[in-house]
Amino acid sequence: MSLPPEFLLTEQATDAARDGNWFVVANYLEQLLGIAAVPGKQDTSTADGDDDWQRSLFLALHVLKTGDFQARWEVAKLIPAFGEGAIAALVELLQEEEADEDARWFTARILGNLSHAAVIPALLDLWQNSSSLDLQTIAAEALAHQGKQAIAVLVGLLDHPETRLLAVQALAQIRNSETIPALLTVVQDPEPAVRAAALEALSSFHDRPIPSVLVAALKDVAATVRQIAIRGLSVRADLARELNLVAVIGDRLWDVNPTVCQEAAIALGRLGGEEARVLLSRALAGPVAPLNLQLVLVQALARIGTDTALACLIESFCQPGLPAQVRYEIITLLGRWPQPSLYPLVADALIGLLQLPLVLNDAGLKSAIALALGQLQQPTAMDWLINLLAEPNQSLRLHAIAALKALDAHGARQRLTSLMQQGDASDPLWEGAAIALREW
Repeated sequence: MSLPPEFLLTEQATDAARDGNWFVVANYLEQLLGIAAVPGKQDTSTADGDDDWQRSLFLALHVLKTGDFQARWEVAKLIPAFGEGAIAALVELLQEEEADEDARWFTARILGNLSHAAVIPALLDLWQNSSSLDLQTIAAEALAHQGKQAIAVLVGLLDHPETRLLAVQALAQIRNSETIPALLTVVQDPEPAVRAAALEALSSFHDRPIPSVLVAALKDVAATVRQIAIRGLSVRADLARELNLVAVIGDRLWDVNPTVCQEAAIALGRLGGEEARVLLSRALAGPVAPLNLQLVLVQALARIGTDTALACLIESFCQPGLPAQVRYEIITLLGRWPQPSLYPLVADALIGLLQLPLVLNDAGLKSAIALALGQLQQPTAMDWLINLLAEPNQSLRLHAIAALKALDAHGARQRLTSLMQQGDASDPLWEGAAIALREW
């Protein structure tokens, strides 16, 4: 009488485990679980009393405890097939503080995909009591995978100050509208971190009470909370008029915290419109702002993308004392203008910049303008780019060549060939044209 195939497999797997051959163990377990899927065989979720399946589960957990990363990764995909019969052993392993951290990490990950009442408290305990950030993170993710059934447990933790922040963070990851009432109860919590976490979670929902809560949070004493409120409102352009969002967010351009000011500028650029453009222009032209804020202001204006926003950027470029980094950023933004219909106007503005005294003697600015003109691909820029080939600065010449190729490679080559054949170009321009043709 021959032995059942699953018995042979578990014997072979045991031998492989004894030798530390984890790949072979995982392969045998996969075959064993494949046998279990054959019609007429016992389902793994109800195999608690079967000695061979118990030995198989023991081997799988042994790989999880002592195998290398790849073996753990492979066996972690197999263990859920054992069903609820594996949960008690997994919880026990999760609670073993002396166990290898990777083993506990994989265990938490597995438990997150098993829906059972015993899973939630085990994951909560790991999250609250572990000193490892990796274990806390995977525990939070695993809790989120539990979905609705975890909400009631987490809501109960909101009543206790010591667990409130963890509960809010876990509720935030569930991303279910049933968490909204609980999150609304802590938007005025004494702890800024709790308020911030709750508002950030609520921002992902479009339920009616939430926008007004975010507007109120714009005046929170904590800068982090104000920042999150701005970010949440910036994606509600549908309520911009009803809640006067441009004005209330615009007030934060003058916040005492520079990071909040930057967030307000980003939000106004996202909301768009002439009112937002005016507020951004006023902030850019006002008292000298920190460099990072100036960069964000010009980026927001460019995102609005209107002709008035373009005029504001050109005016700012010409301001005396404007940091060089901001000037370069403006040129870069002009080359990536979001409204194609305004490309001719933008190209004309860049050509105008080439004639400014502050640009004439700055090869770096001229190089940046050349590249921007190439990106816009406007025919009116061809002659200006060709004239830059006469510049003595080799880097500028190379940038002009790159811009001509981007604008119209074939047309530019023909123009340069004709220029050299006519023989009426200045020596520097003839030399530059020759270099350009060699580059082609």
